[in-house]
Amino acid sequence: MITGSIVALVTPMTSSTAVDWQTLDKLVAWHLEQGTNAIVAMGTTGESATLDVNEHCEVIRRVVSLVAGQVPVIAGTGANSTKEAIELTDSAKGAGVDACLLVTPYYNKPTQEGLYQHHKAVAEAVEVPQILYNVPGRTACDMSNATVDRLAGIDNIVGIKDATGDMERGAELIAQCADRMTIYSGDDITATQLMLMGAKGNISVTANVAPALLSAMCSAAIAGDEDLAHEINDQLMPLHNSLFLEANPIPVKWALQQMGKIAEGIRLPLTPFSEEFQPPLREAMESLQLL
Repeated sequence: MITGSIVALVTPMTSSTAVDWQTLDKLVAWHLEQGTNAIVAMGTTGESATLDVNEHCEVIRRVVSLVAGQVPVIAGTGANSTKEAIELTDSAKGAGVDACLLVTPYYNKPTQEGLYQHHKAVAEAVEVPQILYNVPGRTACDMSNATVDRLAGIDNIVGIKDATGDMERGAELIAQCADRMTIYSGDDITATQLMLMGAKGNISVTANVAPALLSAMCSAAIAGDEDLAHEINDQLMPLHNSLFLEANPIPVKWALQQMGKIAEGIRLPLTPFSEEFQPPLREAMESLQLL
């Protein structure tokens, strides 16, 4: 079981928006030093929507090679084409990932039966552990708990990243499915609460910027240490909020640039972080001594 603080890793880019491979190496090494428990390569935060297929697969291969088995690597391989999702998942399996993360098909708005058949088809086509990813705020596609419950019966569907931020729904999901799959939070603001309810980790944007604190918070929450988990999360809350003042990963890439971790590159249609939102994010980072 993959547990704890799971960073949804940014893809560093040069000012000309080429993938910055040397900086990627340094970022992975930093996360290993800081206690990050697992790494997602090519998730939403990694700008999977703007990298071409060759870049996408190469980032995954590179991260697996750099990590060298020290922590689990999860590859983002979802697509709104079932055929493409199978191809990306098969490529990631060949690269040696520990699991794949498959977002619900975006834009084309499948039915619940379509979602079931899509994920079932990918699971049956590629024998690698697979984690469902439900983030209706970005995909315009919401996978119901009933559909997750059906998919939990498929052997290599091993978890779900729930990014709804809905605690009532999360509690129901844990009650229904936690005996057959691992529940992860995909929402930094509510992750502590979901883990205290029984989720086993947080696939996190904030972990890009404050990996050690995120790891400590997740460890406390999973262990049931409510006081410590809330204490750490209270410190992190201004950062959580500020990292979503514009669409992810715009703020987090700016934050990492301010820390000297990456260059300024971000690909269209994403644009640099607006000046009006920079002061609250800077203040949150300074309060945690990240600058």
